[in-house]
Amino acid sequence: MSVPTTTHAAAPVPPDAEQRPHTVKAPHGATREDAYYWLRDDKRQDPAVLAYLNAENAYADAMLAPLKPVENTLYDEIVGRIQQDDSSVPYRDRGYWYYSRYETGKDYPVHARRADGVGIDALSIQAANARGDFSGEQVLLDVNALAEGKDYYAVGDWDVSRDNRILAYADDTNGRRQYTVRFKNLETGEVYPDVITGVSANLVWADDNRTLFYVENDPETLLTVRVKKHVLGTPATDDVLVYEEKDDSFYLGIDRTRDDRYIVIGIGSTVSSETRYAPADNPETFAVLAPRARDVEYDADHYSGRWVIRTNAPAADGVPATNFKLVTAPSGATSRRQWTDLVPHRDDVYIEGFELFDGFTAIEERAEALTRVRVLKSDGSDEFVQADEPAYAMGLAVNSEPDTAWLRYGYTSLTTPATTFEVNTKTGERRQLKQQAVIGYEPSNYVTERVWTTARDGKRIPVSLVYRKGFQKDGTAALLQYGYGSYGASMDPGFSVTNVSLLDRGMVYAIAHIRGGEEMGRAWYDDGKLLNKINTFTDFIDVTDDLVRRGYAAPDRVAAYGGSAGGLLMGAISNMAPEKYRVILSQVPFVDVVTTMLDPSIPLTTNEYDEWGNPEDKRYYDYILGYSPYDNLEAKAYPAMFVGTGLWDSQVQYWEPAKYVAKLRDLDTGTHPVVFRTNMEAGHGGKSGRFRRYRESAEMYAFMLDQLGLGTAQPAR
Repeated sequence: MSVPTTTHAAAPVPPDAEQRPHTVKAPHGATREDAYYWLRDDKRQDPAVLAYLNAENAYADAMLAPLKPVENTLYDEIVGRIQQDDSSVPYRDRGYWYYSRYETGKDYPVHARRADGVGIDALSIQAANARGDFSGEQVLLDVNALAEGKDYYAVGDWDVSRDNRILAYADDTNGRRQYTVRFKNLETGEVYPDVITGVSANLVWADDNRTLFYVENDPETLLTVRVKKHVLGTPATDDVLVYEEKDDSFYLGIDRTRDDRYIVIGIGSTVSSETRYAPADNPETFAVLAPRARDVEYDADHYSGRWVIRTNAPAADGVPATNFKLVTAPSGATSRRQWTDLVPHRDDVYIEGFELFDGFTAIEERAEALTRVRVLKSDGSDEFVQADEPAYAMGLAVNSEPDTAWLRYGYTSLTTPATTFEVNTKTGERRQLKQQAVIGYEPSNYVTERVWTTARDGKRIPVSLVYRKGFQKDGTAALLQYGYGSYGASMDPGFSVTNVSLLDRGMVYAIAHIRGGEEMGRAWYDDGKLLNKINTFTDFIDVTDDLVRRGYAAPDRVAAYGGSAGGLLMGAISNMAPEKYRVILSQVPFVDVVTTMLDPSIPLTTNEYDEWGNPEDKRYYDYILGYSPYDNLEAKAYPAMFVGTGLWDSQVQYWEPAKYVAKLRDLDTGTHPVVFRTNMEAGHGGKSGRFRRYRESAEMYAFMLDQLGLGTAQPAR
């Protein structure tokens, strides 16, 4: 076992921190003094704040300098596994095959299409791309050229007009997810002067090929608040307001139905939703499919003269469909009274989504913490797409055409790279369209498992594991345990090109499917939010204890990793059980929960009262205050930590982790290092470009390996 090389050197100290007290808004007669509140700068221009963040980055550079060889080795290993001139599986839409491809050595994709014709299909196009034969290709967007000279660049969404001539796309140049819409003539290459700013990445053309629908953001809260339509060639200031949402707990989105008959506005909060629709050939008046009601969620699609709706709406006897069901409604429906059950609710099966086809419906389901695809045929019979591993992830892929018997789906596991299949729902024939190329990787050298941990309250928690073949459960190995547990987001076991480097050094990787996700159905989510949030944290700790007890890891060689709301998880377990973790990896962590949830001007706050609770209500204030990582830091020894953020983060503001680290430095009585890295040109997702993120992962993993005594370990071959 190697000796950690990093040291607990002098870290940056916020200047005049004790002279900058700030009384934070606190209801119910409470008072909270926050000595680090000055680190909040909404405009990101305060010289003192920027100097502090840069000082932290300089400290991180100094601390991690001895680990640069390890970082470089990891980066070279990761990038060496990537087929750099790769392309996506093409899909056909209105006479063209669309795909994205990468070129060797370049960070960004090229979005392109080829005209359909005799002998042209997904496999032939992939073969041509692999040969470097791009004859007949039409480039829609070369993102490498668009990103040139920019520290950050991302294309969030694009849509082609119905006559296939004009491309609308939305781009972001700082990572704050405030997009600008631009237009390009695909026949001439001309970029039109029309520009629309301050929008979300969600674009839909109407049938007239001149009108584009988009969603406008509030400039302060960044909430999606208005749907507008822009007529090409007119000033954006003349754009017509189509719909405005007055309730700031709801998000907005737009789409077209499966049959292209309607443009729909999706309106949703944590516990309620509503759909409005208008004919795509004359989208002037939007009807409400069913009025919103608290604790009733639904999403809908239209095909073959009817609506198909996924909903948790209660039955006539008042029993809720907790795990959702499918219902149908006539084309002109405006009320839930017109809904008829298609697939009934089940307590043991959670319906996640669906896709409509001629003759069948494909349904994404979840049972016993595993995903599956169910094919429901028009005669009422059904069948399931099969999987061959104990822990895996499966879901619908891009199925752009409904008039086909072929169903595309994706499959992956902790040992199987992402694979796209299509299966003929009439004959059962299955074809592999593509598997993620991983150079030098042999799946048979690795083993995946699904185990169950019993939580302290008796709940069974699923855990997905992977390790290199030959691993012995003798209680000496190092373990990286990942978790999220919020928003009902399920962390399914998928292949990671970065984690192979850890497995090859003898580590075990585990995903704890803790409450707060929906791995075990909707009740699993409900049992890990609001006044049940503590279950998320104790589940994670209980999984750690169980894996150590079973011999998967040494008690002093456990690392934990989470990001965003998973960063909240990291902060909570660091406070609750710091002795159980040798090192914590926390990216863009949501750690100052009370202060943020008391400030409706911060993006996401009002949308999330039904996720965390509104602290204006004393029950929620007291409960959140009891677990908020920033508020519960105290004088004791903490694990080694690597904390990352982005200056332009719109989801979790940079000052949350900045304040957290500053306070931690004052209170930590231990000797383990704390590294805080701020991407000064990025947002919630980190730096743009496919290779830059691998550099970030390599730096973080080098720190972790060093702390676990694996800094000089050589990978197995």
